[in-house]
Amino acid sequence: MGVKVTAASVSESDMETMATFVFDYLDASIENEANGGRMRWYPWHSAEYRFNHIMNVVELATEIAEREGADVDVVTVAALFHDIAKLEVEQDRHAEEGATIARKYLETHGDYPPSFVDRVCESIERHSHQGDLTDLSPETRCLVEADMLDKIGANGSTLMILRMGYEARTHMDAGEMVERVLERGRNARDRIESDTAKSILHQRLKRVKWFREWLDDEIAEMDLTGDED
Repeated sequence: MGVKVTAASVSESDMETMATFVFDYLDASIENEANGGRMRWYPWHSAEYRFNHIMNVVELATEIAEREGADVDVVTVAALFHDIAKLEVEQDRHAEEGATIARKYLETHGDYPPSFVDRVCESIERHSHQGDLTDLSPETRCLVEADMLDKIGANGSTLMILRMGYEARTHMDAGEMVERVLERGRNARDRIESDTAKSILHQRLKRVKWFREWLDDEIAEMDLTGDED
């Protein structure tokens, strides 16, 4: 006999309260550590930056879920909590720890069915999965695809260019940094499964390719590497 899955209703007010909790948790992760947090070496290290990434992923994951027929509530809540532990534990533990935090929150705030809580936590725990996405539930696939997509496009290019200053590079290295974003996109293209994510990726890769070409036109002797798409 299969496990009965009971639908959960997550209101807009519920989401706002969860979002506040997530931001406050991220902020405390920095404030509570004497050395400034686990990822203090990031030039843009802050609760604001990490929360912005989370909200980008929420938007992308929700769009994918709506168009691909996944459980939107599971995907949205999982996306909101997926990186909550990113600033306080090591990379290889942040997904598992994030699932633990989400479970405690959902079990003590509201009356969410256990099956809903389990599915949310499964998606969070597996969102760093590096294998075939067909091995994952539809909801987890939406989250993984959204997480990859946020690192590609105009946003990903901007972050890489900001990194140049941190690494004491000049604008002459911009082509190399943007090429790294294109490489991420090519890797994502080999992994993503949903038609919706493929469509978003296609548009974002076009933007990055155009930007790289504009840099080539305007910066003399800039070295552009990598294969053409």
